[in-house]
Formats: sequence, C-alpha cells, structure tokens
Amino acid sequence: MKIDIYTHMMPPKYLAALRKKVSSGFSLLEMIDATPALWDLDIRFKIMDKHSDIRQVLTFAIPPVEAVSDPREAADLARRGNDDMAEIVAKHPDRFAAGVAMLAMNNMDEALKETDRAINDLGLKGVQVSTNVNGKPLDLPEFMPLYEKMAGHGLPIWIHPRRDETVPDYETESSSKYRINAALGWPFETQVAMARLVFSGVLEKYPNLKFITHHCGGGIPFFTERIKEFSRHRGDPGRETHLAGLSRAPIEYFRMFYNDTAVTGFTPALMCGYALFGAEHILFGTDMPFGREQGAPSIEETLQAIEEMSITGPEKQMILGGNAMKLLRL
Repeated sequence: MKIDIYTHMMPPKYLAALRKKVSSGFSLLEMIDATPALWDLDIRFKIMDKHSDIRQVLTFAIPPVEAVSDPREAADLARRGNDDMAEIVAKHPDRFAAGVAMLAMNNMDEALKETDRAINDLGLKGVQVSTNVNGKPLDLPEFMPLYEKMAGHGLPIWIHPRRDETVPDYETESSSKYRINAALGWPFETQVAMARLVFSGVLEKYPNLKFITHHCGGGIPFFTERIKEFSRHRGDPGRETHLAGLSRAPIEYFRMFYNDTAVTGFTPALMCGYALFGAEHILFGTDMPFGREQGAPSIEETLQAIEEMSITGPEKQMILGGNAMKLLRL
C-alpha cells in the first residue's frame, strides 16, 4: 500500500459555498475551474484506477477561507468544508486513507474548537494552514494555542504555500509576472515559514509538534550549509540574539519537519531532501490533481523519482507508505 500524503480536493458542496464568496475573476477560482478532478470523483477515480495500490490523503486546495471571508463567515465555511471532506473519505475508504481539516485562521477561538471537532468527531487526521495568514507569520503568539493543541493530539499540521500574484517580484512593479509567484514564490514562502517556526522557538517549545511541508521543504535542503553558517553568528556584534532560546543547533529543528516528494519527479531534489531530513521524514506526495492532465503524470513521475533514489528498499517503503501510516496512526 502506498499513501499519497498531499493531494487536493474541493468537495462539491463546499466549492458551491466558496463560489458565493469569491468573484468569477478571482485567479484561484479560474485555476479550480481548470482542474475538474478537484471535485469530480469520476475523473479522479479514472486516474487513480491506474494505481490501485495508492490511497490518497485529501487536503483542501487554496484559497484558505480566511482569505475570502470575515472571521465569522470563515469559521462557518471551514465547518461546512470539513463536514463535506469527512463524508467523502468515509464513503470511499478504498480510495482515501484520510482527510485533513481546514481552519479559519482569522478566528482562532473557532479554529481551536473546530480542530477538536474535526479530529474527535469527524475523524480527520490533522489540520492545514497556509505559510502566512493574510500576511501574518506563523510564529505569532496568537497561533501558539493551535500548536499546543495539535501537539496534544499528536497529529500533523500540513503547511501549504501561499503567495498571490498581487505580491510583486520587484518593488517597482504591482504584481508578479510569468507565474513566478507560484513557481518560485511558493517554495520561498515555505522556507520562510519553516525558518520562522524554527528560529522563534516554536519547535523548541513544542518538540512533539509535527509539520508536513509541500515540495520537500522548498529550498531548505539545498541551503543546509548556508543555514548552518548563518546560525554560527550567535552573539557576534550587531547580530540578532534570536538563537539564544534554542537548546540545539537550528538545523536540528529543521530536521523535525516532515516533507512530501512533490518536486515534479526530480530525483536529485529528493536526494537533497534525504540528505537533510532522512528517509523517516520524507513522505510520498504528488500534489495531484494539479499539473498536466489533471495530475496523472505527476503520479508516474513521482513514483519513478523515488524508485531512482540511491537509498535502500526498506527506506523507499518508508517513504511510499510506512511513514504516513505511522504519522497518521492508520
């Protein structure tokens, strides 16, 4: 059994409610319209039929609810979406290993209640957050109660990158061009979110907290030695003393993240991730159904990339399913 830890779904009833909140010109809605496997199970199942040994973990596609609704409406939308997600997973256990809850991150009181409801009552296996919450970093004090709660639940938090086209690549421009915001900006946002969680001491305070990153941790594995080098400046004149509260070298906290294999089938990138995170913290993930042909090639490419990794057979089995089984208590 293989478990795809990071696929995306838009439950039809939730999507209908979302459409009432966003305009037809919203770029992410256009992307959703171009990807019918997000909501059409017949299309999705035809793709999955070619890989009968794969069960998917379903996460919500962007936009996050806090980006399109006020705090009260966002909480209502999250509850509706989680109900729909749990219903789909329960109805198709031969297809889906688990579902992941969304939260209204602009309404933390309701988000904490929904976390408990989604996990305890609906049987969802974790929660999903964006790399920033309407521009706010994930290490703000207002988000600490969520981390404490999820550490108690012992289930992971999926981090999905978010960088809109409205964020320019240069200060002299008004928007991003050439889809750079997604191709390069999303991995960058993942790196920054991971770094803020590390350097702020979130993982020091909650050592049992589990995060799953998209795209194998962005560029963090590639810059392992650069991170180490800049971390050695502790106490230098003029440098921040932000590392004073960490009991270990910062790179050791980066190793605590779990990371998917959605790197578009590029084995060298996976080997770079393996060098930092080890096989225990890498999980088979495809980003399906995004990409060409509703994500069908991404499944083949990702499986091939894992097969070509210069690691042992048991390590490949851990990546393909063993780690997910353990992490999600399946």
